[in-house]
Amino acid sequence: MGTRQQNSEFDWLSEAADLNGMEHRMRAATVCVMAISITLMTGAVWAQNRAAPASVGGLETLAQRPACPGNPEALGVARVVEIDTTGGPGFGFEHFKAYDFLRDGEVVLTFDDGPWPGNTPAVLKALAEQCTKAVFFPIGKHAMWHPEILKQVAAEGHTIGSHTWSHADLSKLAPDQAKEEIDKGVSAVRVALGQPEASFFRFPALRHSPELLTYLSARNIGTFSTDMDSFDFKMRKPEQVVASVVSKLKKHGKGIVLMHDFQHATSLALPELLVQLKTSGYKIVQVKAKEPVQTLAEYDQQLEKELGGGTADSRATLSVVRTISE
Repeated sequence: MGTRQQNSEFDWLSEAADLNGMEHRMRAATVCVMAISITLMTGAVWAQNRAAPASVGGLETLAQRPACPGNPEALGVARVVEIDTTGGPGFGFEHFKAYDFLRDGEVVLTFDDGPWPGNTPAVLKALAEQCTKAVFFPIGKHAMWHPEILKQVAAEGHTIGSHTWSHADLSKLAPDQAKEEIDKGVSAVRVALGQPEASFFRFPALRHSPELLTYLSARNIGTFSTDMDSFDFKMRKPEQVVASVVSKLKKHGKGIVLMHDFQHATSLALPELLVQLKTSGYKIVQVKAKEPVQTLAEYDQQLEKELGGGTADSRATLSVVRTISE
């Protein structure tokens, strides 16, 4: 309000002789000031809410995410997406191009062939230090051999799919044998975990047939290929793994990355790789399934017997057996 207008207002008020009229005007002015204050406060709240970016589905905002203990500059998880696997959608541009859900600079980390002693725990440690998440596609036999390691993967909040029973090349098997490999692998992961995993599947060597894709579609299991294969199974030095992933990401700009927690070089490479991803500005997307996979009872029962009984209510080995002297 200008000075001239202010003086005019005050002169007019001082000349008012009617006390009741003055009181009426003062009350009106007070109400006006209160209305202006409320409007300003509402605008400030609106601006604050507008400035806070929400994640997918609006379930989480960046401000709500806890800091990474001991690593305030951690890579973390930028976005969490949920996939409805009804009808068996496929992901990964190497084979499936219908669903391009990643934004520029976004990365999905995936690991095949575990769980494996030494290597998988090292991968989990590197991921935990950066407070980031990945998708694991374990082999059924490995899950049965090392259920404690697979339970650690689940306990740390990673997504777990399946990768057949024995890592057989399904394209070379008869259809019934191939389906058994798929379903036995799915049940092995459920039995090892004591609970069903995500309804995600990856073919060994990424080799599939139209018939098997139709089968997975009928089972409502989503199929994951990849956008870029690190080929880490051909490498013996961790720096080779880092160079492979970083160079391919620079070329593609984003994508689903295929690695193997079974490979020792990858377990050694991951700490440096995650640092380079953070430094280069890439953001990690965690992928979850809307519904858990539906296993087949015949394979569940077969593998529960093989493991020595049902595991749904089992305790971790360390809570049952502990060393008290050595």
